[in-house]
Amino acid sequence: MTLREDARHLYLQVMDKIKAGIEAGTYKEEEKLPSEYELSKHLGISRATLREALRMLEEDNIVTRRHGVGTFVNSKPLFQAGIEELNSVTQMIKQSGKKPGTQYISTEVLDAAEQEQRDFNLPDLEFVTTIERIRTADDAPVVFCIDTAPSSYLSLEKLWEKASIFSTIEEASNKQIAYAVADIEPITYHERIYSILQCTPDESLLLLKQMHYTNEDEAVLYSMNYFRADMFRFQVVRRRV
Repeated sequence: MTLREDARHLYLQVMDKIKAGIEAGTYKEEEKLPSEYELSKHLGISRATLREALRMLEEDNIVTRRHGVGTFVNSKPLFQAGIEELNSVTQMIKQSGKKPGTQYISTEVLDAAEQEQRDFNLPDLEFVTTIERIRTADDAPVVFCIDTAPSSYLSLEKLWEKASIFSTIEEASNKQIAYAVADIEPITYHERIYSILQCTPDESLLLLKQMHYTNEDEAVLYSMNYFRADMFRFQVVRRRV
């Protein structure tokens, strides 16, 4: 079937053709696609249609367009998970066949701010513990994590023993983490975080902000996780209601 025989919008057909070329190895990961002139001539379409297809492919994180340089095929994500699944970063890395690791950057016990007292619904909360960590896969940095919890829930000594924030909090507080409410934001260049994750300025990050709750809707842990977008992909299952 040629492009013109398909009833869908032409740019959607072009997207499928380019994705098929990537799957077949015609267009290789981290390499530049042919020029717009060459691609439009090869596919028998206008450059305007091609540009719309490339724009959509960039939104889907399949390609990256660099002004004045060209369009490059992105590497496939190494780690994929459903956003509705409350999996730890360690689980995601293990499921991909990589060896998970942790590098601690800082740990602080701070006076609880009024916002934190409201977020955790603890008006008398005095102290919170904040931990900054780099999560690694086969020793390569892939996620930068900032975790905050009431200090009575997060004993640093216990954390060193268990190496799991979930387990440490659950043992110290006698509260089981059941679910989280999450927001996802794309993040552009941030000097400190990009340096920590060894990203280039044109790469993007996904910020996953989560408040974790018990079955009784008690807030116990707030996390800000910066994922390398070239390595992680989150999927959402949407059901008709």
